Amino acid sequence: MTVAVNTQGYATGRTTVDGQPAQRPRHPGRWRALWVSLFAAFMTLLDTSIVNVALPSIERDLGAAAASAQWVISGYALAFGLALVPAGRLGDVLGRRRMFLFALSAFVVTSALSGAAPTTGLLIAARLLQGVAGGMLIPQNTGLIQELFTGAERGRAFGFLGATVGLATAAGPVIGGLLLATFGGPQGWRWIFYVNLPIGLVALVLAARLLPAATRAAWRGVHLDLAGSLLLGGGVLALLLPLVDATDGGVTRLWPLFGLAVVLLAGFVWWEARTAGRGRVPLLDPQLAHTPGYVPGLAIGSLYFLGFTGIWLVLALFFQDGLCYSPLRSGLAVTPFALGVAASAVVAGRLVARVGRWLTVSGLTITVVGLAATALVLREVGGDRAAWAVVGPLLLAGLGGGLVTSPNVTLTLEAVPVRMAGAAGGALQTATRIGSAVGTALLASVFYRILTGSGYAYPKAVSDALWCACGLMLVALLLAIGELWQRRHHHQGRPTPQPQHQHLHLG
Repeated sequence: MTVAVNTQGYATGRTTVDGQPAQRPRHPGRWRALWVSLFAAFMTLLDTSIVNVALPSIERDLGAAAASAQWVISGYALAFGLALVPAGRLGDVLGRRRMFLFALSAFVVTSALSGAAPTTGLLIAARLLQGVAGGMLIPQNTGLIQELFTGAERGRAFGFLGATVGLATAAGPVIGGLLLATFGGPQGWRWIFYVNLPIGLVALVLAARLLPAATRAAWRGVHLDLAGSLLLGGGVLALLLPLVDATDGGVTRLWPLFGLAVVLLAGFVWWEARTAGRGRVPLLDPQLAHTPGYVPGLAIGSLYFLGFTGIWLVLALFFQDGLCYSPLRSGLAVTPFALGVAASAVVAGRLVARVGRWLTVSGLTITVVGLAATALVLREVGGDRAAWAVVGPLLLAGLGGGLVTSPNVTLTLEAVPVRMAGAAGGALQTATRIGSAVGTALLASVFYRILTGSGYAYPKAVSDALWCACGLMLVALLLAIGELWQRRHHHQGRPTPQPQHQHLHLG
């Protein structure tokens, strides 16, 4: 048996028999199935950031405190992230199409519940359920790509998925602002959720027609590692609660939960190793820690989303509460970032096979420079001029961001063996979603604490929050540089590769 090795010296996951590539028959409708799955994925990922621009309206209409309203965003991201890996496991057993249709139906229903919620508590509950539904859907995208595509096509498909993640997050404030402008009034924010109903129903019809039918459905032998899921969920929840509570200055009251988070997450690592040692399938296979490029890619993605997702909330609060912009004007003010992501993500998907980790390094550098410039500008420029002054810096940051999300997905998963590809993809998405939840709470905490401590100096609050995001991305940049050096060192120890792929014989 042989394993295909790419030009960077890492296994691509394509096994061969007697020196010949092992190719599966190509599904004739694979690209149509991908597009409809990405269409639904864009809708669920959009709900991670689209609510940011509506949060001030929700606070005013429902009379919600800042800490409570924060859970409308962070609760969705947390539930989304924790559902990913178990849902991926169910998709492996019950079939991707069946799980996709169930998750999409649940997302439509919970969107309706969110839009109709009469109180803050019921809205948070509906958002938690909506997050679970979204988290059940996304792993089916990863699984469909693994099942329907091979070789270079699989890399392109993963590139499109990565671009969808970046575009959905960046476009959320713009689309949210347009919806709030169209459906004005105190309760216009409800259409942020209601708009998912017609979109979701169209996606359901298309998915039922275009997704390949399931080949099997059986519960026997399924191991979802519920104990591991509870340990991971409890650890992340204990980490998140003090950060969310900090928006009202309550971090000193809940700081002991940080210690509990460390204990639970350490217990999760121990349990996963024990589960794998007993021959059962863990939630997160410990062998992934030894897969070249996987752990650094996981860390890079998590740190990037720690800084990336929260900036939309603090910018929305700054523009709407600090400068009295309308939601539409607030969304349009960050449009340059979305345009930058859209432009560079398409290019990045085509270049990642040739340029590799250099794309991530370049993208993170450009993003940090753009956000740092934005922080400096907003500290000094206010009023109507602020939106125009940040056009260049946000466009630059967006161009960098598009070079990070899509390439990092491909580079993180390229050396993962096919037998672990589903779990690895789910764990990567879980890490980024948890990063989104924690990052949103962290940057909001920084924003509110600086705001109240400075006598409501909004320019200082937004500037310091953006500097915090830059710091997180600088750590991700250092990891990317280290992983790039490791790849080059690893590659130098191998014979000169042949074009495209060479086959390393394992026996």
